[in-house]
Amino acid sequence: MLVVMQSQATEEQVRAVCKKIEALGYRPHSMPGAQRTAIGITGNKGEVEAGSIEEMPGVQEVIRVSKPYKLVSRDTKPDNTVIKFAAANGHSQPVTIGGRDLAIIAGPCGIETREQAFATAERVARAGAQFFRGGAYKPRTSPYSFQGLGEEGLKIMAEIREQFGLLIVTEAVDYESLDLVDQYADVIQIGARNMQNFSLLKRAGRAHKPVLLKRGISATLEEFLMAAEYIMSEGNYNVVLCERGVRTFADHTRNTLDLSIVPAVQRLSHLPIVVDPSHGTGKRNKVTPLSRAAVAVGADGLIVEVHHDPDRALSDGMQSLYPDQFDALMQQVTQIAAVLGRTVPKSTSVHAEAIISAD
Repeated sequence: MLVVMQSQATEEQVRAVCKKIEALGYRPHSMPGAQRTAIGITGNKGEVEAGSIEEMPGVQEVIRVSKPYKLVSRDTKPDNTVIKFAAANGHSQPVTIGGRDLAIIAGPCGIETREQAFATAERVARAGAQFFRGGAYKPRTSPYSFQGLGEEGLKIMAEIREQFGLLIVTEAVDYESLDLVDQYADVIQIGARNMQNFSLLKRAGRAHKPVLLKRGISATLEEFLMAAEYIMSEGNYNVVLCERGVRTFADHTRNTLDLSIVPAVQRLSHLPIVVDPSHGTGKRNKVTPLSRAAVAVGADGLIVEVHHDPDRALSDGMQSLYPDQFDALMQQVTQIAAVLGRTVPKSTSVHAEAIISAD
């Protein structure tokens, strides 16, 4: 069920409706929008009795949401969600995911050493990225492959934030690592392998940081959106979706990057969606062309693997761009974004306080 408030409804009236929903034994989810506030109702096993809510001051109507994903749906929030990271250190321009600006997330697959991480961070910051990605915890197919530096890697990325003003995006693989990632990073990544790890999704929904949720390697659109619903149902509405390729019969590419899911998601959901052409292709020479295509199809950003010496990378070197290649990519996607009325802002110093905008 969804409670639609009148455009002139006060904050006090919204709170009163939320308290009423709680008194009925359900959970309210207030979703402010540009024109109105909608309150989603979860926890109900059947249809909610609308009469007692419908007559409350400030309520416009109570409607039934037919989709299985309620909070993710545009039925609940027709306006696009924009996640803002408040600026710091004298900079007035906030960094966003969603909205007009494209979010550019770049960095190595894994944090290997402080020198490697800093060398790459300096180049991606100079090229215009606003976010630094790097794995401190690496879920690998082989137990003998490089598994990441753990908390040491998180500390290195925290230093990078201080040095270069880049926000940190990194993956959590279990409860213990999620607690640490929540402490050190700015965005918690849930990887493709964990897209349907429902207990981890619920834990991420109780975290304090935005969550970047990657699509599973064989997930349908509905399964993808339902995974996001798990996070939002726990109260964390700062969710970013990420297309990173699905497994098909193709053998000319690591995965098949499904760019058609970008407009499909945007039709059904208010959540921002970014594209990972690195994992989506697995081959360096395909990353830049697919980045151009992702921006052209309307993605809200890119997450690209860059390494200062990819031939010696401990993980995913074959899909990591050289810094000069990333420079060229940034120039090209900036031109494509302009055609669509979007911009690629230069990096700026920001801090880790994320706030939701009703844009």
